[in-house]
Order: sequence, then structure tokens, then C-alpha cells
Amino acid sequence: MHLAISVIPTLGDLEVLGRLAVAAALGAAIGIEREIRDREAGIRTHLLVALGSALFTIISAYGFHEFLASGDAVVRADPTRIAAQIVTGIGFLGAGAIIREGLSVRGLTTAGSLWVSAAIGMAAGAGWYWAAIVTTVLTIFALWPLRLIAYRIIARIKPEDHRILVELKDAHPLGPLLGELNEDIRLLEISEELDRRIVTLELTHIDEGLVAHLSDLDYVIAVRWRR
Repeated sequence: MHLAISVIPTLGDLEVLGRLAVAAALGAAIGIEREIRDREAGIRTHLLVALGSALFTIISAYGFHEFLASGDAVVRADPTRIAAQIVTGIGFLGAGAIIREGLSVRGLTTAGSLWVSAAIGMAAGAGWYWAAIVTTVLTIFALWPLRLIAYRIIARIKPEDHRILVELKDAHPLGPLLGELNEDIRLLEISEELDRRIVTLELTHIDEGLVAHLSDLDYVIAVRWRR
């Protein structure tokens, strides 16, 4: 009996504190990037997701040591039983970050970052620090530098001759803008920023006259067109 008890893994208080601190710090690091870009889920949300995932992982693996070591009965336990539910549960939080506005869908990247933050928290809770740190670095790279690099590469490949970007004042309806366009619309995308609505249009024909006309509208902040 003493041999069976001795092989049951335990975790000291300092180690628990260290794992939780690492999870919180890495989650906050991802949240900073989301906070800078004014996304719905920022520092606190990502920190809490990573921290909660780490704690659930620790509880799942080490939280029932006294019960298992009591010797009152033979108990077989799966140390991943609670942690496995994080993968399913985080999906509900991620779905809440996804917002559909007309033809535009926002929040997919934030939902993905929350999902990765949960995985990072689980890795930190399991003591797999190097994997948690590497994943955090790669996630921040994907959210920031990779986004800029991909945008520049794709912008060179995608045909822009018939695409125009119009920035409207906050919450201004789209109808008046569409009424000013006589050309057939091939593509319409809408996104929201802090104080403006960005409309991307792909038309059958765009010229300087149309760009100048749209720029003179009172509700238009800016017009961008790459010739």
C-alpha cells in the first residue's frame, strides 16, 4: 500500500503558483495584441481563459491526491478527465466573440486566439512551459507580423483594378452609398472600426470621376482606390 501511495504524483504550492503565473502572463501577452486592435476580447479575457485552463488542468491531474492516497478503496482515475472538457467548453466562449453584421463576419480571429489561449493555459498547467511559450510567440506572430506580411503579398496578387474602399461615418446606413453607384457590384464587404464603417466594393468599372464624386459626399470620410 505504501508503494502505491508513493507513486501518486503531487504538486507543491510554489510549483502551482509558478504554473498559474506563467499561464496568466502568456495569456495576457496575446491579449495585449487584441487590446491594441480594439477587439472584443482583450487582456483580461485572454488572461482569464489561460489562467482558468491552467487551474482546471492542475485540478484534474493533482487535485484529488488525498482521495486517491487515502487507501480506503481502490480508485482508478483519469488525470485528463476535467482538462479534456476545456477543449469543448472554450468553444462556447469563442462562439460568443463571433459577430455577423450583414455580409461581414467579425471575431473569427479573436475566437481562435481564445482557443489557443486555452491550450497555452493547459500546457502551462501541465508544466510544459517551453511548448506554452513557443505557442504564445507563434500566436502573436500570426496575429500581428504575419497579418501585415500576408496583406502585402495578397494585395499584390489579387486584382485591385475594380476594387474601391470607402470609409463612412459611424453607423451611417449603406443605402445612400449604393444609390450613388451605377455600376454592377461584384463584391461587397463591410467592417466596423472605432468611429467609421469601412465598405469594400468591387465594381465593373471605376474611374477618377466616380472616386471624386464619392469623396465629395458628406457622409464619406475617405476613399481609397488603387489604379
